[in-house]
Amino acid sequence: MPDRAFDVVIYHNPDCGTSRNTLAMIRNAGLEPHVVEYLKTPPARALLTQLLARAGLSVRQALRETGTPFAELGLADPALSDAQLLDAIQAHPILLNRPLVVSPKSVRLCRPSERVLDLLPAQQGEFVKEDGERVVDEEGRRVGTA
Repeated sequence: MPDRAFDVVIYHNPDCGTSRNTLAMIRNAGLEPHVVEYLKTPPARALLTQLLARAGLSVRQALRETGTPFAELGLADPALSDAQLLDAIQAHPILLNRPLVVSPKSVRLCRPSERVLDLLPAQQGEFVKEDGERVVDEEGRRVGTA
């Protein structure tokens, strides 16, 4: 039974390996998060602004360049305001970097995916990423410098 006192939301893209690994680590902590496929259901502008502020990110820091219309839209222009960048994200949700995770501890852009571990209760066993990288050992302890 998921811990109701530990509600987690993940703004998720199922086509992204980092996002899939992050979701799997949340579940490995014994939690079933609220999964928001943000390409289908993007966060409202006010909510996105609040989430970025809680994560300590500027709008520009939350932009994803690879595999998006970032270059075509001229978003590298430093003269663009946060409002203009938010307009672009609202029009093209793929521009929002992912996964963004909300937990009672904080809000964080989880790139790399193991950044989510700081937001969660202890892992309930070993975790190995899709690419074979071992992140958590059999006893739920972090492996390496993650």
